[in-house]
Amino acid sequence: MFNAGWTSQTTHMILAAYVAVGAIIAGTHAWMLRRYPGSEFHRKALGLGLAMGVVAAALQPLSGDFSARYVANNQRAKFAALEGQFKTEQHAPLRIGGWPDTDAGQTRYALEIPGGLSFLEYGDFNAEVTGLDAFPREDRPDPRIVHPAFQLMVASGMLLLVVMVWAILTAWRRRGISEYPPLLLALAGVAPLGFLAIEAGWVVTEVGRQPWAIAGVMRTSEAVTRMPNLVVPFAISTMLYLLLASIVIALLVRQLREAPHRAFDGAPPRQEPANV
Repeated sequence: MFNAGWTSQTTHMILAAYVAVGAIIAGTHAWMLRRYPGSEFHRKALGLGLAMGVVAAALQPLSGDFSARYVANNQRAKFAALEGQFKTEQHAPLRIGGWPDTDAGQTRYALEIPGGLSFLEYGDFNAEVTGLDAFPREDRPDPRIVHPAFQLMVASGMLLLVVMVWAILTAWRRRGISEYPPLLLALAGVAPLGFLAIEAGWVVTEVGRQPWAIAGVMRTSEAVTRMPNLVVPFAISTMLYLLLASIVIALLVRQLREAPHRAFDGAPPRQEPANV
C-alpha cells in the first residue's frame, strides 16, 4: 500500500469517488425536482450532493496535477502516451484533444498550447519532456487508447465542475434552483460523468502501464494465469455482482418514488407535456 505513488493515487481516487457520488445524487434529485418542484426532500438531497461534489471537484484538478507530476517523473512512457507526446523535446506543447497516429508518430487534430506541457510538469516552458521515441516499441503503451481516455477523464471532470459551480452560484444569487429548469436539466445530464471519468481514469492507469505487470521486471504476458476453467468462477462472480447491483438499483428506485409522498409539501407534481 505505502509505495512511492500511494499518496497521489489514493488522494486522486478518493476525490474522484466523492465527485462521482455527489454528481449522481445531485443529478438524480435535480431530475425529481423537475416533476416535484415543491419536495423538500429532493431539495435538501440536491443541496447535499452539490455541497459534497463541488468541493471535491474543485480539489480534483490540484490532485490531478500532483498525480501527473508523479507519473511524469516515475512512469515516463505512460506520461508520454497519455499526453500524446511522441518525440522527446523541449518546449513541449500541451495537447487538448487530438488522435495519436502511431505510424506517423504524431498526434493529429489536437489544439496545442506551446510550451504548456513543459510548464505544467516542470514549471519551465523550455523543460525537456520525454516522448515515446525514448522507449523501444515493444515497451510502449498504446497512446490510441491512453490519450483519448485521459482526455475523456479530464473533460468529464471539468464539465462537472462547471455545472456544479453554476448551480452553487445560482443558488446563492436566486436562493434556490428548484424553479430553474435549465439548470436542473443540466445537473441531471452531467450526473453520470463522474463515473465515466473514473472508468476512463482506470483505463489510463491500467493500459498506460502496459506491457508491464511489474515495471521493468515482469510483463503482463508473463503474469497471465495458466490455470484452466477460470471462466466458471469468473462467470459466477459476474452473475452475483449483477444480481446485487440489480437489488441495490431496485431499492434506490423505490426509495426515490416513495420520497415525494413522504416529504411532499402538497403541491401537485409537474406534469410532463403529452407527445403530439
